[in-house]
Amino acid sequence: MASDFGVASGFSRKTDAAAAKGTAAFLFSCFLAQPVSTDRLCMCARAFARFLGTFVLLLTLGGVAGCKEEGAVKGVKVTSMTFNGLQAVKPNQLKAVLATNASSKLPWGEKLYFSRDQFEADLKRIVAFYHDRGYPDARVSSFDVKLSDDQRSVAITLNISEGQPLVAERIELEGFDVLPPQRRARLDRTLPLKPGQPLDRALILASREAALDELKNHGYPYGAVRLEESPGAAERQRVVTISAEPGQLTRHGALEIQGNSSVSDRVIRRQVTFRQGDVFSQSKLLDSQRNLYALEVFQFANVQTVREEGEKPAEIPTRITVTEGKHRKVNFSLGYGSEERARVEGDWRHVNFFGGARTAGVHARYSRLDRGVRLNFLQPYFFSRNFSFGLQGQYWHNDEPEFVMNNTGGRATITREFGRTRRSGLGGRPTTTLAFTYANEWEDYTVSEETLADPTTWDDLIALGIDPRTGSGRGRRSSISLDGGRNTTNNILDARRGYVAALHLEQAGTWLGGDFDYWEINGELRHYLTITNRLVLAVRARGGSINAIGVTTPEHLTVPFYKLYFLGGATNLRGWGRFEVSPLSEGGSPVGGQTFANFSAEVRVPIWKNLSGVLFADAGNVWSNAWDFNVNDLRYDIGPGLRYNTPVGPFRIDFGYQLNPIPGLLIDGKPEERHFRVHFSIGQAF
Repeated sequence: MASDFGVASGFSRKTDAAAAKGTAAFLFSCFLAQPVSTDRLCMCARAFARFLGTFVLLLTLGGVAGCKEEGAVKGVKVTSMTFNGLQAVKPNQLKAVLATNASSKLPWGEKLYFSRDQFEADLKRIVAFYHDRGYPDARVSSFDVKLSDDQRSVAITLNISEGQPLVAERIELEGFDVLPPQRRARLDRTLPLKPGQPLDRALILASREAALDELKNHGYPYGAVRLEESPGAAERQRVVTISAEPGQLTRHGALEIQGNSSVSDRVIRRQVTFRQGDVFSQSKLLDSQRNLYALEVFQFANVQTVREEGEKPAEIPTRITVTEGKHRKVNFSLGYGSEERARVEGDWRHVNFFGGARTAGVHARYSRLDRGVRLNFLQPYFFSRNFSFGLQGQYWHNDEPEFVMNNTGGRATITREFGRTRRSGLGGRPTTTLAFTYANEWEDYTVSEETLADPTTWDDLIALGIDPRTGSGRGRRSSISLDGGRNTTNNILDARRGYVAALHLEQAGTWLGGDFDYWEINGELRHYLTITNRLVLAVRARGGSINAIGVTTPEHLTVPFYKLYFLGGATNLRGWGRFEVSPLSEGGSPVGGQTFANFSAEVRVPIWKNLSGVLFADAGNVWSNAWDFNVNDLRYDIGPGLRYNTPVGPFRIDFGYQLNPIPGLLIDGKPEERHFRVHFSIGQAF
């Protein structure tokens, strides 16, 4: 059915079944038998009289809806919703505001049905949608509602004429000279509405809010901002003026705290980012509230100004209201994976240990790959609210394919947080940290029997301080390290946009009282991008190198065996098993290397609710010498996978196929013949 959209008809629905059946038959006979055209419409209109044309058109649409409205059995399913003429917006943007949409193509997906009332309202919504985005001449020029042969489904095509937009010739700011010069210049650069863009109402209002926030964050909470549009140099151009009336300069007043019992006022005050007499800042109220929640001591925390309606004091008092939660917290989790098998974890924490919002706790874990107990202590306020101090002691056992290790010792860490007051343009509130750690741990490790059974590995083992007769090595690792990280994702276990970056620099040395002497540097970068509001592209790059310094005698242990790099497994090269990709000895056994690189990319496609399909590709390798990257001999794998999001993290299944197998590789002393791997796990990201 094709028609110019005209006035809406006010006819009532027919409740008689025979009338509904006749209306549907009319739609089928007049409009389904041949392609819809303006001439066809005119022929029907002349048959009923020219002035009844619009009435007949809407009555026909009413017949289609009648099949749905007068009986669920005869509901007319919407099979497709197609838009022609879109240039300024994407189809998904338009579909998001419409009530009429296409049913899912999957058998178990949601089925959507045609409704005349909803469709009529959608035609008006489209026009309003474009008007709000700066296209005042946009209209639905015609539409086609094509009923199927069995009269049970319908395909809808909408032809849209967007017209020419009104664009912003320039944006002028007036009255903002009270802001610091750098903030005034930044506001001009970062306004959502840019010159040359259509006059999108959402961008205009967002620009107004951004300007008002700048005033409130720099001492002018009573300020007002007005928007004005005036003609530009051309007919379709407009000059947008954002005018400010700052009002009086205001400062923070007295601070009142209520609701706390075991947590002292001093602990609460030190989380507040402003002091009495400071220039007022609305954002500091929100930052203080976030800081209080971050302590985990409070079940509720609210930071708000206190003033009577209509009052505009020069100093605004602030009231902090808190409700303390339980100080003792217990967490317990279960998981399973193809590599670690069953995983059990639990931790107990006291979040107000000896007062001061300190945290002390015990963490225990058991799995096939690792198990042990860690004792933790955290002082959240270490000379400043931005610094924290942590202590950790542990006994941990690792059971990897290439070695078994026991680790006993402890470490102390000072952490600095940055940028808690700024919001990421990628969707999340970014977290940036820098941590300095001193570790003093005793390591006792034994290499695998398969490695010892290969005599060609013995020289390498001796160089690493391992007795080739027993395969054991031991020593004290005393080191200092620096770790930096930044995370702009909303949820690292199900990230859809943003990035994660991490860098680790470590130096272990005899000058610290240890037995090992090496430098290590490694880093990781992940990036997540949402495409067409459905697909998610996730990419990751990792790399690192470890190098001995000052090696003079065989007795001087340098790099411990367990620090050498291996790849393969569920989290990197998914076409190989865990620890299978590394330099090979002459006998074909993996022996570990001092340099590695690993790249992964996957496209995640929603299938149904929390279930997604994945296509991935991995690349990477390990090299014997320090800083010996060689991208010409990377190992590659590809494959499909499934993801199902659960409250404890994603359930993952990946099938990885090797594109270039490793010649001569031995697995458990036998040549590798299987060039694929299946990995599955619960609760692991990427």
